[in-house]
Amino acid sequence: MGGPAIVTDSASDIPPEVAARHGIAVVPLITNFGNDSYLVGRDLSAGEFWARLTSPGAPFPTTAAAAPGAFQESYEAPFQDGADGVVAIHVASTLSGTMKAAQVARDALAHREIHLIDSWSASGGTGLLALLAADLRDQGLPARDIAATVSARIGDLRLYVVVETLEYLRRGGRISGPQAAIGTLLSVKPIITIGDGKVEALERVRTRGKARERLLELLTTGPAERVIVLHGLAPDVDDFKADLLDRLPGGVPEDRVVTSLIGASVGTHLGPGCVGAAVLLSQTPGATIANPTEV
Repeated sequence: MGGPAIVTDSASDIPPEVAARHGIAVVPLITNFGNDSYLVGRDLSAGEFWARLTSPGAPFPTTAAAAPGAFQESYEAPFQDGADGVVAIHVASTLSGTMKAAQVARDALAHREIHLIDSWSASGGTGLLALLAADLRDQGLPARDIAATVSARIGDLRLYVVVETLEYLRRGGRISGPQAAIGTLLSVKPIITIGDGKVEALERVRTRGKARERLLELLTTGPAERVIVLHGLAPDVDDFKADLLDRLPGGVPEDRVVTSLIGASVGTHLGPGCVGAAVLLSQTPGATIANPTEV
């Protein structure tokens, strides 16, 4: 194999075929439906998750980080295949216990060169950083330089999603029952953003059409290098994708655009019909970020 290996987790929402094509290892996190526990991406695909989530009477799922042993196995395996380092990019430490488990695994392999990066993001935001790391590996950069470059690009991430139904935010405890009822009555469609390690309702827009238009405005503030279009069984995802790519300044090469069905880690709270995207804006010379990312 040679060179560094790139590792992420299933909260990155990179489709399995895309991860395989780019040589990215994905540690499966855990989703529980009642007493049934699944390794996401291994014994519960994104499609199966949505089918289960939207089944009448299905219990509301919970999510959990994988055990440190799962990360240790994923970090150690590449060295057995000849890798000379590992760069691991994971879901924000403020949103999941994943980074803590990853740190335990890294510490157990202190004799290995393993760089852990807190993405301060989730879903496609984490996924874009993992894809960037794979690009840098293919260009021949060593693990340390890949980690430094990826860390410096976190400030270039943008991730926005418009929610179709408020029911799953209510069930997940993100909003109250009365808030959900009033919002539904008024056809409110929240625009959710994930950045700086936080999930926030950025704006509350009336009607899906207006919310989608605002979403496009937020995502097209500058040229982008890569895009992951995100959705939860949204019927208009193809139209949204076409509009987004048409409006991004300078366009984005087809091989740098991915469409992903959002997985359990984020989809649990967003619910069916959600649509949005993560973009990696073209780098601004001299840009800096406020948060340390390699831990």
